[in-house]
Amino acid sequence: MSKRTLALLAALATTTIYGINHTIAKDVMPTYVKPFGFIFLRVVGATILFWAISFTIPKQKIEKKDWGRILLCSVFGMAINMLAFFKGLELSTPINSAVLITVTPIITVVLSAILIKEKIKPIKASGILIGFIGAVALILFGAEKAQNASNIPLGNILFIVNCICYGTYLILVKSLVEKYHPFHLMKWLFTIGIILNLPITFSEVMEVAWTNLPLNAIGAIFFVVFCTTFLTYLFNGYALTQLKASTVSAFVYLQPLIGILFALGAGKDKLDILKIGATLLIFAGVYLSTKKPKPSP
Repeated sequence: MSKRTLALLAALATTTIYGINHTIAKDVMPTYVKPFGFIFLRVVGATILFWAISFTIPKQKIEKKDWGRILLCSVFGMAINMLAFFKGLELSTPINSAVLITVTPIITVVLSAILIKEKIKPIKASGILIGFIGAVALILFGAEKAQNASNIPLGNILFIVNCICYGTYLILVKSLVEKYHPFHLMKWLFTIGIILNLPITFSEVMEVAWTNLPLNAIGAIFFVVFCTTFLTYLFNGYALTQLKASTVSAFVYLQPLIGILFALGAGKDKLDILKIGATLLIFAGVYLSTKKPKPSP
């Protein structure tokens, strides 16, 4: 199996976890854990895991000139991005988050063109457009809307902030993951993330009634910390070593599809012609967006 294939599988695993996370995290917030408290648990848990796993590989020193970029990556990827998404998920709905998260590839492609002069090939542009149409159709017309949302407009604005920050993070971190081992890089990114998030998140994590948490809430917290944070950032880090940032971000189109399949498995949704058609559009969009162009003769 080639490194590119492994990178594509890593990106697929990441978006699968994110797709399930929309529902799992929403079910726990804010009844058992408030959104900023969740971020504290995510960042601290991931930091511990990355530090532990970093001892299994040779030490690697971070060059002084790279610390500025690492700080920016932590600001966009481990602070603003997470805080905006989880607060938005509390205020809005999983459906809205899945819809709005599909603008990430578009933002990433535009930012890539501006910041790192990455060329936008016609086939990639068409794939992004097709995937976007399929994802929006699947969510707007293929799922029932949830009711447990207190401020949908503000929540949706925070989802857009999340998309912009995550797209910026993917671009900024790409040169770092090509230079440093993901284990070492992530342990420093999340360590800085603790410092950045601590003043905002600590009060909410202290409100958690740990002794009264039911098993389903404990399981959801574990999933968010280990899978949605540790595994996704690890997999994305590897994917970025082999793929363009815009290619990795294109996998976000699979999140609505995965959310629907997860709901079907739980008996909370039904399959129809619209969803099948939208699903085919999403797969076509991801294929075109990730297809490696043939070299010019």
